[in-house]
Amino acid sequence: MFGYQITRKNFLKSLATGVACLTVLGILLSCSGGNGPEPEPNFIIIFTDDQGYGDIGVFGATDIATPNLDRMADEGVQFTNFYVGSPVCTPSRAAILTGSYPKRIGLQRGVLFPSYTTGLHPDEITIADLLKEKGYATACIGKWHLGR
Repeated sequence: MFGYQITRKNFLKSLATGVACLTVLGILLSCSGGNGPEPEPNFIIIFTDDQGYGDIGVFGATDIATPNLDRMADEGVQFTNFYVGSPVCTPSRAAILTGSYPKRIGLQRGVLFPSYTTGLHPDEITIADLLKEKGYATACIGKWHLGR
């Protein structure tokens, strides 16, 4: 009918190959699971002011030694394209912490210092809140600049 007839021998070879492939795939999938779910990956967000792409060793810097950052980059995943919500620290920090445009949360202007009475609303959901729900320990180290 189709101009091609498969012999019994070729059919059994194809069937055996398919079963073998599925068996190997099943073994690989069951081995990757181990004795339970894999632990969630650790991750660190390093958010700096005025750092250029080539300012750490892994991206070509030669005048500043950054061995710890270079090692982290070598052992982990590097995201090399990134956009901030603003070129100013308060709105850009608000954006990365909340996933919102700074204007939506009222932090689109200038820098908020510790003495300011305004800031990131305490009810705003941040990446830290979402990570804590997943069992992560979270920390913010460095300048805050999001008000009180």
